Amino acid sequence: MSQYRIAMKNCAFFARHGLYSEEETLGQRFFVDAVFTVEAGQALVDDSIEGTLDYGVAYTLISQIVLGERRYLIESLALTVAKALCAEFPMIVMVEVTIRKPNAPVQGVLDYVEVTVTHSRDAA
Repeated sequence: MSQYRIAMKNCAFFARHGLYSEEETLGQRFFVDAVFTVEAGQALVDDSIEGTLDYGVAYTLISQIVLGERRYLIESLALTVAKALCAEFPMIVMVEVTIRKPNAPVQGVLDYVEVTVTHSRDAA
C-alpha cells in the first residue's frame, strides 16, 4: 500500500480555550498544524480530488471545532480535531494535530506552548 503525506501548517484562529476565566473572556490566538498520512489509492494516478483529502474541507472542519465549544485543555482540543478529521476522510491512515498557544498564562517568557496528538483511523 502506497502512502503520502499532506501538511497544513499555521492555521490561525482567535478562540477562547483555556483553564482560566480570563482566557475565556479575552480570548487569544491559536495555531493548528495537521499532518496527514494518506492511502494513495487511485487519486495520484488519476490526478483527481476524488479519493484524496480536500484541504478546504479539512480547514473548515478544523475551524468549526477550534471556534466551537470551549476546551480547558488544548490536548483535548487537538484530539477532537484529530478524531473528526479521521471520521471525515476515510483515506487518512493517521493524522498528527499540533496546537500552539502563544499567550499561555505562565510566569515567564516563552514563544508558545505546543501540544501534539497523533490519532489513527483504527483507534477507538
